[in-house]
Amino acid sequence: MEHPDETPFADLERELRVLIRRASSSGAAIARRVHPDLEASAYPLLAHVDSNPGVRGSDLATHFGVGRATVSRQLARLEELGLIQREVDPEDSRGQLLTLTDEGAARFADARERRIASLSQGLATWDVADVATLAGLLHRYSEDVVRWQSENPA
Repeated sequence: MEHPDETPFADLERELRVLIRRASSSGAAIARRVHPDLEASAYPLLAHVDSNPGVRGSDLATHFGVGRATVSRQLARLEELGLIQREVDPEDSRGQLLTLTDEGAARFADARERRIASLSQGLATWDVADVATLAGLLHRYSEDVVRWQSENPA
């Protein structure tokens, strides 16, 4: 029988652990590129709002697997910093639709472009097809894990 530390899943767990640690350490710098007072955990929220204008806060909580209160606090801070705006949902007056402000969109786009440039430089020796493969596999991983977690709540 294989030792648990000698399986592809153990290798994956180790690499994910390292990836998460490195991403966490660079997250604060990325967030500061958007706004000096932005918390690292809010950058993914901005990215999701940018990709999905008109998203609701409850949808963000579900997407990221965090509580609505957590998202609500982060959204209040993003609004306070002038990065997002809320509009009443015309289909449900209790709900709010989120979009980036012009300032938020400009700041986010600049930070994203700089992050892409950094990734491009860091992986300059990689074949572009390998980068595309990695991106596709990470997307597949994320989709499958989210689906599995929704079917198997803790």
